[in-house]
Amino acid sequence: MSARGIDHVGVTVPDLDAATTFFAHVLGAEPLYDTLPRGQGPRSGPALERRTGVPGGTRQIAVRMLRLRDGPGLELFEFDGPRQGAAVVPSDLGWQHVACYVDDLDAALQAVESAGGTILDEPAELPGPESGPNNLFAYCRTPWGSTLELLTYPDPQPYEDDTELRRWCPAP
Repeated sequence: MSARGIDHVGVTVPDLDAATTFFAHVLGAEPLYDTLPRGQGPRSGPALERRTGVPGGTRQIAVRMLRLRDGPGLELFEFDGPRQGAAVVPSDLGWQHVACYVDDLDAALQAVESAGGTILDEPAELPGPESGPNNLFAYCRTPWGSTLELLTYPDPQPYEDDTELRRWCPAP
């Protein structure tokens, strides 16, 4: 048995509609469905706490699945509760960022800024086994502080000389 791939990535956001707008603008994400429409929430109590591991007193306000053109979906969660902290940064334990392949890194970074996000630094060359003249990445922050990496690697990568295995990349 092995995993066939990542189905979706769950992201807790402070405002479901604002996050949907951000991901639509930056990544072309499209809403698929709401598993918990705002008007049908909130959910709370022992079943939610047991199923998701959230602390007692947490309320699940709304949940929405977004579709990306290629790759896994993004499942957005809006919670409120007694222990909600700031967004994690890459040095915190746990899942630290979501990386999305883009064809035009400059255009994607402009979209991040115009949607209220922040670019942390200029695009950089992918390192070592991922390097190539046009293989670049940049880290960004969403308006609520989560880390988003945007990357592109149209050129062959040195690791490809050492193995027949290839990292997954969306088809052009």
